[in-house]
Amino acid sequence: MTDREARAAEIIAGNKYLTMATVAADGSPWATPVYYTPDGHTHFYWASSPGSRHSTNIAVNPAVSLVIFDSTVNFGQAEAVYVTARAAIVPDDELAACAKLYAARFPELREYTAKELSPPADLRLYRATTTEAWTLMRGRDPENTTGLDARHPIWRQG
Repeated sequence: MTDREARAAEIIAGNKYLTMATVAADGSPWATPVYYTPDGHTHFYWASSPGSRHSTNIAVNPAVSLVIFDSTVNFGQAEAVYVTARAAIVPDDELAACAKLYAARFPELREYTAKELSPPADLRLYRATTTEAWTLMRGRDPENTTGLDARHPIWRQG
């Protein structure tokens, strides 16, 4: 694992929320924060209502973009992980195990049963599967020759 990959893993593990961008059938964009549980850098899980705007967007267009960052840092200290992914409701045959993983990250998050995340319940468990990921390379980074903030590729799935 490279230093940038290790730092990206720390950013992913060190935050509770990610911002997810989706696109509706009419092409209108939508961004929303969601509380998430990562499974490495490959999968990100969250529970949402299937009637929420981001969920209805995912139902018609599973392509999403994610950004994970700490908004409390001082100016010039920002670090972020950018992800493109495909999102969907977790399939029934994986739901029990994924629900357990989702709840295991933080003690304040209760564990949902598969029944509580299945129709006609109000929530579903969603998963975004990474297709590509980048880290923010600050303009002052010694490896950055431009002096401008830029994205640095770190992962690409098949």
